[in-house]
Amino acid sequence: MATTSDIRNGLCIRYNNDIYKVVEFLHVKPGKGPAFVRTKLKSVTNGKVVDNTFSAGHKLEDVRVETHKFQFLYNDGEYYHFMNTEDYTQIQLVEAVLDRPELMKEGEVVTVIINSEDNAPLSVEMPASVVLEITATEPGVKGNTATNATKPATVETGATVNVPLFINEGDKIKVETEKGTYKERVKE
Repeated sequence: MATTSDIRNGLCIRYNNDIYKVVEFLHVKPGKGPAFVRTKLKSVTNGKVVDNTFSAGHKLEDVRVETHKFQFLYNDGEYYHFMNTEDYTQIQLVEAVLDRPELMKEGEVVTVIINSEDNAPLSVEMPASVVLEITATEPGVKGNTATNATKPATVETGATVNVPLFINEGDKIKVETEKGTYKERVKE
């Protein structure tokens, strides 16, 4: 059993007959009344995100999990296929348990969180950022901007990311996976 003081990002808990992963949390101590914890929970079975508030000291049933490194192999339209980098076993997951599947390219190594009780994969954590190549974007027009102007660009995985005007087709960029936003241009 865990309490609200154990809440952190990535913690998996059993709540409302389902397993949820804590995506965001905030400990709040108002001037008047008891403390509480505001959380944003993502269901690992269907991907639904719910907001919930736990009062301070509330008991939570945590789920024992293990993490393993897996390499993304391919997407067949219905499932995403991964291979364990240690023993080469393969698993397949539905899109709902993935945080940002549109930013995952073949060969990417990710961390898969697995339930220790039944060895069922719960969720996939991507690296903090990924390097992707721009496959299509409009050329930026000089002098046609205000400050911090951006344009949409399609990356090699098919996702669309807003990038600064100086980015061109063929450039490699670093994308922050948590928000799916442009971080910087990568020099060769």
